[in-house]
Amino acid sequence: MSHSAIIEISELTKKFRNATEPSVKGISFSIERNEVFGLLGPNGAGKTTTISILCGLFPPTSGTVKIDGKYLHEDLASIRKIIGIVPQDIALYPTLTARENLDFYGHMYGLKGKELRSRIDEWLEKLGLTTAANRPVAGYSGGMKRRVNLIAGVLHRPRILFLDEPTVGVDVQSRNVIIEHLQELNKEGTTIIYTSHHMEEAENFCTHVSIIDHGRILTEGSPASLIAAHPGCNNLETVFLHLTNRKLRD
Repeated sequence: MSHSAIIEISELTKKFRNATEPSVKGISFSIERNEVFGLLGPNGAGKTTTISILCGLFPPTSGTVKIDGKYLHEDLASIRKIIGIVPQDIALYPTLTARENLDFYGHMYGLKGKELRSRIDEWLEKLGLTTAANRPVAGYSGGMKRRVNLIAGVLHRPRILFLDEPTVGVDVQSRNVIIEHLQELNKEGTTIIYTSHHMEEAENFCTHVSIIDHGRILTEGSPASLIAAHPGCNNLETVFLHLTNRKLRD
């Protein structure tokens, strides 16, 4: 494993009770500091399970995870302080306003007072939510909810940010704004781990990708190197379809 890796995963397996086979089958990979790492795969490939384990939401059946030089199972409390999570499901209280939601999440991460208020204001401004900030989130469009969801995960300036399908079901404008600000965070030193179905987005956004299917890593590398390694494939989507075959996943 690399010395500059911020995350090192070795022989990771997860089998849920009552499942016929493991969701994740002995995968190993490392993620370099300051990388934008894409974990790409069809529905049910094991992406969300892997991300959930890395965030400490549940333990693996076997294998080890090291984050920033510490073992996840030994140092979960200190690791949680440096990570941010933007889940696939909108994790907001619908009856609260955007500002109230963010105030709640900020407090959860130990922020308070003037500093918390100024970070909330700054992010609401950046993501075009200032005018709607004092309305209940229930009345927001999908794109607006996604943007508030993103802010909730980055208020505490995490060194590592996990994003599970951060742009799913949103309009093109919201998607562009979200990706733009994620690129900015990455430039400032945040390592990003991201899952997506959007191959074109992943190709432009990620510095490194792993393609996962049926709980196993099929290939990994920079988007350009993967395209070059598959003659006849001219973008990441054709590589993905070539490797995972075109069968529909429901």
